[in-house]
Amino acid sequence: MPALVDTNVLVYRFDPRFPRKQEVATELLRRGLVEDQVRIPHQAVVEFVAAVTRPLDGGRSLLTPDEARREAEELLRQFVILYPTETLLRTAIRGWATYQLGWFDAHLWAYAEEYGLGELVSEDFQHDRLYGAVRAVNPFL
Repeated sequence: MPALVDTNVLVYRFDPRFPRKQEVATELLRRGLVEDQVRIPHQAVVEFVAAVTRPLDGGRSLLTPDEARREAEELLRQFVILYPTETLLRTAIRGWATYQLGWFDAHLWAYAEEYGLGELVSEDFQHDRLYGAVRAVNPFL
């Protein structure tokens, strides 16, 4: 069954400050692409572009705007991208209240819940916890 991948996995692929996480993210996405086992919410593509173009300490960003646009286009071309619906937004509101998640995390969880994905791959959730029908998996542990 495919898994939903959070923004942090996409960003770590380009972040040399964390070589182990970069390696894990790269392999997870490569394997997910080959096996068609990764789904990406549109929210993560939007957040990815913002995160990799934001200046870090020292003023440089992980990617230039041109590189970020090119990588976003590749994500759209290579992976199944999931888009929000009214039902998904209502599920996010329910998850926000039920699990006391931050709004953006609740929205991310709602993608997995609504699209019937059994895993949410992220470092931002409690590892191995079940949120509804979705298990959070931190690949960086």
